[in-house]
Amino acid sequence: MAVKVRIPTPLQRLTQGKEEVDGVPGTIIELINNLEQKYPGISERISEGGKVRRFVNIYLNEEDIRFLQAEQTQVKDGDEISIVPAIAGGAHS
Repeated sequence: MAVKVRIPTPLQRLTQGKEEVDGVPGTIIELINNLEQKYPGISERISEGGKVRRFVNIYLNEEDIRFLQAEQTQVKDGDEISIVPAIAGGAHS
């Protein structure tokens, strides 16, 4: 059993249009580095210098990893990861 990784629409062009890909158990940052091997270019959009970018939210089984152990959060077989780019903007009225 693998780790299920949900890919946001803006990054799906790097995963050949796949909304969901398989990842490997380990830490979040190891999972991101492994995704980079399969889908070149994806890690630079998610992480920088071994840290998840500020504007990217990652959830492990619906829990924000920032409230766990951040990039060092352990991921095991059967877990689900969601990568969610932060959305900002809007108009001031």
